[in-house]
Amino acid sequence: MSHTARGRALLYIENVNITRHTRRRIMLLAVIIAVTAILSFSDDLHDVVQRLLDFAAVVIAEHPVLGKVVFVVWSVASAMLAFVSSAVIVPVAVYAWGARTTLVLLWLSWLLGGVCSYVVGRTLGRRVAGWIISRERIDYYASRISSSASFLTVLLFQLALPSEVPGYVLGGARFRFPIYLAALALAELPFAIGAVYLGEGFIRRDYRLLIGFGIAGVALSAIAFQHLHRRLEQRPT
Repeated sequence: MSHTARGRALLYIENVNITRHTRRRIMLLAVIIAVTAILSFSDDLHDVVQRLLDFAAVVIAEHPVLGKVVFVVWSVASAMLAFVSSAVIVPVAVYAWGARTTLVLLWLSWLLGGVCSYVVGRTLGRRVAGWIISRERIDYYASRISSSASFLTVLLFQLALPSEVPGYVLGGARFRFPIYLAALALAELPFAIGAVYLGEGFIRRDYRLLIGFGIAGVALSAIAFQHLHRRLEQRPT
């Protein structure tokens, strides 16, 4: 396959990924609203969740160090692997430690996970990263984001896609680590704040907070995604 034909094929594949990405974001927002509606009308269901939170808080209080270690390891994994999510443990952490401690632990854990994905991409290369995320997606972004990419491009990259994708791609491109880390820290902070407030809203049954932060998170990611691809499509393949 010629270089031009391969570039067109990658562009087509990524355009399909854009459509899928948009659908996933809409589905995520729909799930948040649906869960919120179910909980708002079901005191029994919320009581079950409350008992589970109480049980988890007792276990964490008995094993405080182990509880934080498990939370950090899980959050690091969620920043490196698409099939692991921090959403299931953030409400428990907020309930046990409070919003401020949870925010610090979550943000630092996501930074560590991003650094680990960068190191994997830089040392083991795209072949290994292709076992974790789509090889076509890696090829598409690697063909458009070089080691000389601007800070704004990298920041949009971090905001638009799950954190594991930029780490592997930019590590493989040997992008400058200090700039990558600065963009990673800035991009992960609003999502960490949103995740913590979503967890807190869930615990307090503040459904306006749940829906508001859900919509804000989806909108931020979608806007960054669109601006990123406008910039990338202006670059030659």
